[in-house]
Parts: sequence; C-alpha cells; structure tokens
Amino acid sequence: MSAAFLSPIVRRGLVHSLRFELSFVLLVGTLLPLLALAFLEGGRFASFETTASWIAQPGVANSFIGSMLSAIVAILVLRRLRYYPGVAVARSILPVIALLFGLFIGAIAGLRLEYYNKLILSCFLATLAARFTITAMRTRDKGLLYYVVPGGRVDVIYQLRSAPVFTLKSPSIEALPDCAIVADLHADLGAKWERCLAEAAISGRPVYHYKQVWEAETGKVQMDHLSENSFGALLPSFGYQKLKRAVDLTLAIAALPIVCVLLGICAIVIKCDSEGPVFFRQRRMGFRGKEFDVLKLRTMSEGHDGEDRDLSITKLGDQRVTKAGAFLRRTRLDELPQIYNILRGEMSWIGPRPEAVSLSEWYEREIPFYRYRHMVRPGISGWAQVNQGHVTEVGEVLEKLQYDFYYVKNLSYWLDIIIVLRTVKVVLSGFGAK
Repeated sequence: MSAAFLSPIVRRGLVHSLRFELSFVLLVGTLLPLLALAFLEGGRFASFETTASWIAQPGVANSFIGSMLSAIVAILVLRRLRYYPGVAVARSILPVIALLFGLFIGAIAGLRLEYYNKLILSCFLATLAARFTITAMRTRDKGLLYYVVPGGRVDVIYQLRSAPVFTLKSPSIEALPDCAIVADLHADLGAKWERCLAEAAISGRPVYHYKQVWEAETGKVQMDHLSENSFGALLPSFGYQKLKRAVDLTLAIAALPIVCVLLGICAIVIKCDSEGPVFFRQRRMGFRGKEFDVLKLRTMSEGHDGEDRDLSITKLGDQRVTKAGAFLRRTRLDELPQIYNILRGEMSWIGPRPEAVSLSEWYEREIPFYRYRHMVRPGISGWAQVNQGHVTEVGEVLEKLQYDFYYVKNLSYWLDIIIVLRTVKVVLSGFGAK
C-alpha cells in the first residue's frame, strides 16, 4: 500500500462513520435551513400545502438541491483529506465548503437558473456549523494509537509526535485496544511475531510497514534509497502528468487577464520603489534536468542570473531585498510572471520549486538522488513550500528533498488539492518568505 493511501485513522464509534457525518450535515446543514425559511416565508400558521408550494418553487428547489450536493461533495472531500499527512482537517473545512458552494453559485449563474440567495447562504453557514460540530465531537475520542513490533528498523517510529506510540510486549493481540500495528516487515522477526501479524491482519486490524507509517505521518520520503511508487515504479503516473499539464494550460489561460492586471499594478509599485527593470530572468534547473529561464518580478536591488551560488541564496533579512520586494515576496506576487513558464510547458502550478542552476549543481554534489526531483515539472508552489518554507542550508535542503520525494512518489490530484488549499494559507500568512 502506498504511503499516500495509508489511513492515519482508526474509526472509533458512530461519530466517525460516513453515514453519521452525511446524515448530520444534511439534516442540520440543508434540511433545517429549508424548513426554517419555509416557516418564516410562509408564516407561522401556514398550511402544509402552502409550505410545500413554497418549497416547490424553481428557485427554492434549485437552491436546496445544489446546496445539498455541495454539502455531500464537501464531506467526501474532507474525509479524503484525512488520509494525507500534515493536513489539519479542521482548517480545511471553511475553504473546502466555500469552494464547493462557490462552484455551485457559479454553475447557477452560468446556466441562468433561478435561485434563492437566502437559502443558499443559510445552507452554507449551517453546513459550516454542522461540520465544525462534528469535529468538536470527535476531539473527545482518543486519537490513533500505534503499537510497534520490536525488531528491524522501527526505532524511527518512536520519533513521531503526531500520534501515541507504544511497544507491543508479546506476540499476542489479545487485550489490545483499537490501534494499528507497525512492524519492519522486511526484517526477520521470528515465527511467533509473524504468526501474530498474520492473525492481526486476518482479524481486520491494520498492520503497516514502518516506512509507510513514517511517510504518512511526516509527509516525507526517507533518503536511504530511491523510493518506488505504489505500482513499484520510479516513474510517476504518466497519465496523471498528461492530465495535469492540460489543467495547467486551462487555468493559465483563464487566469491570464487577471494576472496581467496584477502585473501592471506590481510594475508601477516596483518602478516607484527602486531603479531597475520590472522583470528579471534567472537560469533554473527544470523538468527532466533541462535548464530554463524562470521569469519573476524584481524584488532586489541587485540582479543575478543564477550562475553564482552565493548570490542565488536569499538569506533572512537580506539587504538586497527592496521594500516593495519584501511585500511581493511575502504575498508570493513576485511569482506571477511564471504563468509564462507554465504556458511554455517549463513549469506547473504545483510541483517542486526549481532551483538556480548553481544551487542545483551544488546540491547534486552533496545530496544523493537529488536529480530524482526533476522527474516532474517544477511548480510555483509545492509540498515542501507549504510544509517548510524557504530554505538555503544543505541540512535544510535534505529535509526539503524528503518532501519533494514524497510528492513525486505520491503524485495525485488529491495531493495537489491539499497543496492548493495550504498555499492559500501560506499566501495569507506569509509563511516561509525571505
């Protein structure tokens, strides 16, 4: 099983079931707002026929059905996000539900259907409240427990801080609480432990290889060897890369008018702030190890082409960064011109950040397997950026590369969706900017 699909959740009781979640959200998030508005609109003493007639109006019916579908899809997306590392589902509730209701409103407007704005707004707020209530109910339960079978290379699991970890003292699953069992399945554990693991699996208890747990909980891939994906191959999904390229082009073309307006405003600010060109090019290492020129807004008083390693490193409090440049870096607006690189096929919206050629060559000499990150197109935002921020030292780059390897190994639209949602948070907070 791939680490990306390793469930970090052991379901506990009714509140964790999909049936309860859907029933509660649909009842509180859509049905109650409908009945409340029907009561208010029809009057306290309205008959059943009057209420039913009001609900049957095209605008009301369209709004109710659309809100219900938005709520259902939002719940399914949020449940899927729980299976990925580093994702605080509570923080994803608002953006996911807002996105789904926004798409619904866009569809209503595009198809010119009748709608009832009070009902849509009420369902949106009620769905938010219902989903946050479920989260509050779940926090009363214990989290996931890991019980580790001694032997092999499982010591790394004890370093996890995201879940309680205990040692399985004897080869027996009797009297164990609801938990997942972790073992080094490649080690020689002995006949008793192997029978114990087989019995645990037969009984339906989750049994995981220690490396899968470590990757799923940290969002990194260990660097002791090249890691294959769930199909046993080093090459990421070819089909998804083609689909991703089509989505990149579509979004780039759609965003071009808005980006041009923002670039015009940024150009005026840059020109008023300091002397020099608005844009600058820098040589970067890209897809499949091919060099290309990345286009960015100028944020420094001194330019550099990426050939000088020392100039390519932006340190904390770098004096070369202008006042306008600091704002552009913090909000990531300096990356907007890279839509040009996306249109040319040199970059993607999501992927490992492309490094300056001088830095890339330095890292390749210092870090084994570094070139493997070039298996996918570099991106404006990536898994390492939303988890770690900007890095410069070799030690930090090693950790960054672990995040990049995780992305390459588990390349999927679900992981890209998580990165998009977390990128919004990064932009708003300025996390990792230098």
